[in-house]
Amino acid sequence: MSEDKSQKELRSVEAEDIRTVEAILFAAEEPLDVPNIANKLNANADVPAIMAAIAEKYEGAGFNLQKTGNKWVFRTAPDLAYALQKHVVQQRRLSRAALETLAIIAYHQPVTRAEIEDIRGVSISKGTLDVLLESEWVKIRGRRRVPGRPLTYGTSDHFLLHFGLEGLTDLPGLEELKAAGLLDDRLPPGFEVPAPDPDGDLDEDPLAEGDDGSELEPLEMDLPDGVAEDAAEDGAAP
Repeated sequence: MSEDKSQKELRSVEAEDIRTVEAILFAAEEPLDVPNIANKLNANADVPAIMAAIAEKYEGAGFNLQKTGNKWVFRTAPDLAYALQKHVVQQRRLSRAALETLAIIAYHQPVTRAEIEDIRGVSISKGTLDVLLESEWVKIRGRRRVPGRPLTYGTSDHFLLHFGLEGLTDLPGLEELKAAGLLDDRLPPGFEVPAPDPDGDLDEDPLAEGDDGSELEPLEMDLPDGVAEDAAEDGAAP
């Protein structure tokens, strides 16, 4: 019985040593030699046997224990190198028109295209909304309960995640926007930043099944003379 107990205790010590070495190698910024590894183990640890056991344990896994010279290191399995090829993702910078539109949608949602144009004072190019929809920061929410049934837009969960917001009520207020330098200190009297109310009267219906989210009729807006559409600006955005 005592011999069986001894064997169990030995196996327990070996298992703990294996776990310790695994942790050391995972945390190491460079390959480690046997003396460095042995320093973290008990005096009777059989380091070569431990390394052999770990190598066998991870054989065929996504990463392997490899010996480089007299040092040991965990490396990605050679046959999976293709999965680690660096993919360069080109990020598109939003134009000023897109940023203004995003801000209006965030603070005034649910909001229609015509309402965005009314707030900005310029007509929105189709490209502006397309960019915001493609970025997944903006989504089509539904249709306004008015003649023509225009689409309503709002921000998405991706928007909240990207900007580190728990909800729309966490959007910065007037003083925060001033402090961040996003608003001029010389604002007109009575200027206020709208507070989104997710639980308010939305005056909209969700998209019905089969609704492809297209505008039912072209939207037109009477603009002051000399005020142009922002299409050129959107097209110039890198």
